[in-house]
Formats: sequence, structure tokens, C-alpha cells
Amino acid sequence: MKKKAVAPSKKLAKKLAKQPVLIHPLRHSIVLGGMLLSAGLLVWRAVDLQVTDSEFLQGQGDARHLRVMEVPAHRGMITDRNGEPLAISTPVDSVWVNPQELLTASDQWPRLAKLLDLDLDELTQRLMTRQTREFVYLKRRINPDLAQQVKALGIPGVFLQREYRRYYPAGEVTAHVVGFTNVDDAGQEGLELAYDDWLQGASGSKRVIKNRLGHVVEDVESIKVPEAGKELRLSIDRNIQYLAYRELKTAIRDHRARSGSIVVLDAKTSEVLAMVNQPSYNPNNRGTLKSSHLRNRAVTDVFEPGSTMKPFTVAAALESKKYLPGNTVNTAPGYYRVGRDTVRDMRNYGKLDLTEILVKSSNVGASKLALSLAPEKLWDVYSRAGFGSLTHSGFPGEVSGLMTDHWKWSDIDHATLSFGYGMSVTSLQLAQAYTVLANGGLTSPASFLALDGVPPQQESVMSEAVAKRVLKMMESVVSEKGTGAKADVAGYRVAGKTGTVHKSAVGGYSEERYLSLFAGMAPASDPRLVAVVMINEPRTEAYHGGQAAAPAFSKVMSGALRQLGVVPDDVPRINKQRLHQKIAEHAMPQQIASDLHVSAGGLR
Repeated sequence: MKKKAVAPSKKLAKKLAKQPVLIHPLRHSIVLGGMLLSAGLLVWRAVDLQVTDSEFLQGQGDARHLRVMEVPAHRGMITDRNGEPLAISTPVDSVWVNPQELLTASDQWPRLAKLLDLDLDELTQRLMTRQTREFVYLKRRINPDLAQQVKALGIPGVFLQREYRRYYPAGEVTAHVVGFTNVDDAGQEGLELAYDDWLQGASGSKRVIKNRLGHVVEDVESIKVPEAGKELRLSIDRNIQYLAYRELKTAIRDHRARSGSIVVLDAKTSEVLAMVNQPSYNPNNRGTLKSSHLRNRAVTDVFEPGSTMKPFTVAAALESKKYLPGNTVNTAPGYYRVGRDTVRDMRNYGKLDLTEILVKSSNVGASKLALSLAPEKLWDVYSRAGFGSLTHSGFPGEVSGLMTDHWKWSDIDHATLSFGYGMSVTSLQLAQAYTVLANGGLTSPASFLALDGVPPQQESVMSEAVAKRVLKMMESVVSEKGTGAKADVAGYRVAGKTGTVHKSAVGGYSEERYLSLFAGMAPASDPRLVAVVMINEPRTEAYHGGQAAAPAFSKVMSGALRQLGVVPDDVPRINKQRLHQKIAEHAMPQQIASDLHVSAGGLR
């Protein structure tokens, strides 16, 4: 076979490939020099970047990724006197956006609006009108699950910020005392407002590194450590507060009343153990707040105290030395002319001693006592008891009530003031005045802070003998023959006074609108608690203070005394009641005998 001919060009290529390549010396030097120069330039640039311009470049990098962030501090906790929480702060997240960045992801707006339950048109308008800003809140203090869902969207310009949300475990039960904060955690009502500076914490700061999406990827350093707010321990006893709230709400419902308040004080220290109002509100649900429900009526709303003033009128009579407890006043024929006006009783009670004036709640008897005293003497007793003055509780919006100067009184003013018309008080003020009678003539400022049994200061404003004498008289009011029989507490001696007040109307007083009151204390042998019940405009036939307010007092006082472990001071009466009950149930004699031997003395 003949071999195929090979093309000349291929032959030439093979020949050249076998020969050594010769490089011109000058060209070799140029290439090598270029390589060395390039390496030198790279080394110089590295040194320049790392040494010469490092500070500038670091600053530029920091400006793009290093940020100083605020570290929020939580607000101080509010507790009751036993350490039970009434207001706490829990960590939450808020959603904010940089409109300039978010404008680049407008296709994601519907998803974001749906997730945050925002109107898309409203969201669009907010972003467009604030596009020159770098920080705009979309929704504050959302729950953790929703925060994670927002983060998972990964939308440019959408960020989360850690904040704290205030939570009130007792809800509407303590709302009027504790109050609430706004969205920026500043106190708005109640003790949250009064002690805002004490409760507020001081925010800290830290330096962090953020990625291009604005998310924190690393904490660099702590600049300032946040300082939490201080704890506030109140005088309120949460159990007694719940009890008072329940009984007030029941009374308002049963008597179809417009509103009401109950205040319970420590008789020795004037600490507020319970303060409740109706209607109330839930501070955890801001969407249902009504401005008319926010105020603490027990310290802001005034009313004429009616017959609950009569014990102080009797005290003034005793202090004058013109009267002894057994002295009588003729109230016949059941009415009393004072100038052109007439003071009336429910019926003709005839001659009454000072105790019976309280028991029968005689307006005529109280008027005659008052008019027999110089106006300044009566005014002085009322004033020393605290009427017309603040209780110095420090509660925001507290009012002092009204008591005109004695030199302005006409004869009818002088008379009607003796049974609580022509002046005004608050529920807290009336309760504090009754502590004077309960505490041997001593008074101290009302306190919403726990004092642990030690009052900040006490002042003697009434003779101890007079205070104890009036206290003894008021025990008869809470008896079967008195107007306050339904305020009775099994096992305890109770002293108090009812009040049924005609509410003022155009041209005088209404014959259809009333205020029902009961103010009292227990145990009467050594009072531990003072309570005032006010029912505003009961709309049932049982509108008198002894019918609408006294039963609520009885239930609250009964539960509170047992809650505090106060020893009963009316044991013989307990035994008699249990004896009658056992007899009615056909109990065996030995069972009856067993019930009687509760003390060494047995039944007396």
C-alpha cells in the first residue's frame, strides 16, 4: 500500500516543535520587571489599606454596618402588700420600617399589611407621606409569634425593636388604684402616674454590627447598662380588694345603681387595704376604654355625706361639756322649724338621748344639738376630723371636698350640716375621718404605700374619751333596733352609721334620686378596719343606707377580718347563735354542750 502524503504545513510545524524556543533577553527582562512591579504594587496597596488608611476605612465600614442600639429597661413592678404582682412588664417586639428601603419592595406590602392587620391603603399613605424618614413605627408591642412571622417575611426595610408591655394580672379589680401606662410606658392614671419617676427605668445602649438587611449579626460592646425601674409595694391587700370588688359589683347589680365605691382602711395606720369603684375598666384591653370609667371615684367624686356626719355632731356636743351621753333632746313632734325652713324626721321619736339620736338617725335631734353649739365649735370638730381637707394620700386628682367657713353659715346651714347636707366629701375622706373615732382620736395621712403597721405620723384631733364614747354609741346603730342592723358581722362587734341622702337637683333636692351610705368599723372593742360603702342612685325600693350599703359592708368586713386573722370579740353571741341553730336542728344535748365550751368561762 502506498503511504498517504503529509501536508507541507504540518511537516513544518512538527519540525519547529522539536527545536528550542529562543526568547530575546530584553523581552524576558520586561516581563519579569512587570511581574515584580505588579507584586510590589499589591504589597504597597495592602500596606496602605492595612496601615495608612485603616482608620478611614474602618470608619467607613462602621458607618455602613456598625450601629449603636438602645437597650430598653423594664418598668418597676407594682405589688400588693404581700408581694403579689399588680403590674408587671413583659418583653415584646414592635415593628418599624425604613420607608426608603421598603419602597423598593412595594410588591410585598399586601402581605405585610395582612399580617399586621393593617389597611393596605392606609399603610401605603403612611409610607408615601413619610418616605423621607428613616424610622416609622407600623405596630407597637405585638406578641412573639406575630413578631417571628414578620421576621420570616424577610422584607427589606422592615425591622423589629425590643420593648416592654405592661400587664395587669388583677385587671379591672385594681384598675382604679394602679392605673395604666401609655404605649411609651409612661404612667397615665392612678399610681402608675403618681409614681412614674420611681417606676421608670433608664435605658442602656450597646454597639452592634448589622448586615445589609439591617439585622443584628453581632454584639460588639455594651456602652451603658440599662437600669430597671424600682419596685413599688402598695398597701393594697389583693384578697381584700377582690372581696370588696365582688361585693360592690353585686350590690350595684342588685340595686340597679348608677355607680358606687368601697374603701377599706387600716384603722391604726390609715393604709388603704382596698379601694374599688363601679363602673370599672380592664387596663389590659385598651380598645374598650371609656373616659367616663377611668377616674377613681373614691378620691375624685364628692357627695353630701348625710347622716354619716351625725357621730361627729354628737362628738362636738360631748366635747363642749354641755352634754353627757344620758342627756335627752326632745324631737317632738317630728319636725323642727329653723327660720322659714323645716327639718323633719321619719316620725315623731319624742325624747332621745345622744345614743338614740344615732340609733334612730334623728335629723331633728342632730339639728338641736348643733344649734346649741357655737358655729366655730362645730366647724372646729369637723375640720379636725379632716373634712374640707385632702387626705394627703398623694393620689392624682384627689379633691378635698367642701366645707364652708363657719362665719358664712346661716341658721339653716348650721342645722343641716349636723346631718351632712351643705357640705361634700369623698369616700376616702369619709373613711379617714372615721379612723379618728376608731383610733382613739388619732389621725394620720391616708397611704397607698405599705407602712407595715407603722404610720408616718399621727396627730391627736379628738379627745380619746369622746372618741371611745361615740364609738360605743355607734355599736347600738348596728343592732336590731338600729338603722344599720344589716351591717352586723357574726362573731364581731361592729360600730357604724347609715346615711340616705337626697341628691341635689335644680331648685333643691330630688325626691327620687338617692345616695346610700354606710361607714363603720370592726371589731368595735379594738377597731382594726374601717370601711365606707357608697351606692349611687339605687333604683330599687330598698334604697336606704341600711338596705343598699350596709349588707355590702357586712360581707366585706366579715371576709376581711377573717382574711387578716382578727380574733372575734363577740364569742358569746356566736355561741348563742350556734345554740339556737342546734336546737332548731334537734341536736343531741352533748353536741350542744360541746359547742358551749369554747372558753374556760363557757357561755355567758
